Amino acid sequence: MKRLFVLVIILLTIASCKKETIKKVDVSGIEVAVLVDRFEQKFYKADEQSLKTVKNEYPYLFPPQNDSIWLNKIKNEAELFQKSQEVFGNFDVEKFQIEELFKHVKYYHSSFNSPKILTLITNLDYQNKVVYADSLLFVSLDMYLGKDNDVYNDFPLYIGQNFDKSNLVVDIAESISEHYFIPSKSRQFINLMINEGKKMYMIDSYLPSVSDAKKIGYSIDKLDWAEANESQLWKYFIENKLLYSTDSNLYTRFIANAPFSKFYIDIDKDSPGRIGVWIGWQIVRSYMNNNDVTLQQLLQTNSEEIFKKSKYKPKK
Repeated sequence: MKRLFVLVIILLTIASCKKETIKKVDVSGIEVAVLVDRFEQKFYKADEQSLKTVKNEYPYLFPPQNDSIWLNKIKNEAELFQKSQEVFGNFDVEKFQIEELFKHVKYYHSSFNSPKILTLITNLDYQNKVVYADSLLFVSLDMYLGKDNDVYNDFPLYIGQNFDKSNLVVDIAESISEHYFIPSKSRQFINLMINEGKKMYMIDSYLPSVSDAKKIGYSIDKLDWAEANESQLWKYFIENKLLYSTDSNLYTRFIANAPFSKFYIDIDKDSPGRIGVWIGWQIVRSYMNNNDVTLQQLLQTNSEEIFKKSKYKPKK
């Protein structure tokens, strides 16, 4: 019995030493509506006669054009439509995930009202996979068919690796977070990183059960690399006096989506892109773990205060 007690104490000690990330909250009592309108099923099954009905129902999706253009679109994108139906089926799994997301957003932002979800096919428009417009949420199903799907052969791997339906709820969370995000106007690199860290922490809060790799869009190997090299990355930024630099190239090198981050040394080939986003995320997490503040207070706090009070110090 004594040995069992000691084992329990050891396990609790180990658990307490792990880096705390986000506290899960009880959203079971929060009610949200998740209305999904499968526009693509109506549009891609339409013919010359029924197209008029679809256009009347969704006038905001049909800029003035001859019907022949829409009928050609139906024909030319039939394969994308068919593949999307095979991947998503009745959309029940995604609807459950979105419901949990909406509950968490409502928990943190009481004024949030669930938007109506319209599922679309956008002919591989990867820059507009998800568009949140207050009362409407547009979701391009053809951008989540699975990274190995041959329709993505022309996309670079670092972009196409997240074209999976498991990324859909993350992209929705990111799109909603932009609505509540208050960016710092400072161009200093530390501010750019903390801006991104705030966004990532919002996604943490909205999706507490989703893995870090999925939230930032890294493979497991790339996330492991970032964690293993965190101290060296931070040392590089300090020694090269980058934190308070306003060099616009730093955004391209360390924040923008890219196949790798650009240190201009040997580690480039192993590094994931957007490493400045990941570092900013760790700074904001450290701040939240060391200060008793809410998500709303975090969003109102300037980057310099967050940095100073974060006590951020990567383990060697």
